[in-house]
Amino acid sequence: MSSLPAVDLGLMTEHLLAHDGVITKLAYYQNLAASAELRSILQLQEKIMQSHVWVMMAFINPSYHYHGEVPPLSSFSAEPFFQGTGTEDNNKWIALEAHNTAKNMSLTNYQSAMMMQDKHVRKAHIEMALQQNHIKALYADYISKMGWNFTPMATPEAQMKTLLHFQYLLR
Repeated sequence: MSSLPAVDLGLMTEHLLAHDGVITKLAYYQNLAASAELRSILQLQEKIMQSHVWVMMAFINPSYHYHGEVPPLSSFSAEPFFQGTGTEDNNKWIALEAHNTAKNMSLTNYQSAMMMQDKHVRKAHIEMALQQNHIKALYADYISKMGWNFTPMATPEAQMKTLLHFQYLLR
């Protein structure tokens, strides 16, 4: 029998509840998206999150002594796609929302890892955070390619004013 710190169990319980909703949402989005590239990213994120569920369930099982190997991204293969029933109009909002979901999942996994006590559970959640960050980057690339990204740029004057204001910190 293996016993987890209560904080680790509580955080993973919260994560599993979130995974239930997000995995369902990602499967639904795959049906709504018209873009094969977007559906591929959604499917990859869904598979990764399902693997994260397996890892957390293994940690939680007191009869199983698991040391937290999160499957690498390279172990997930793309499956042939069905024709999506969605429209091109759906692609934008799905990509933007899924990008935000991946970002939030990455942040949540990392912040939780910093509170976890078991070194294997902590290491696994850091890896999960990095995987979600990779998925976020895939969405960001797709969003940029489609021309939906907008990043306002600071002026050189604003940057110089900021630099001069904080120059005293370089003592």
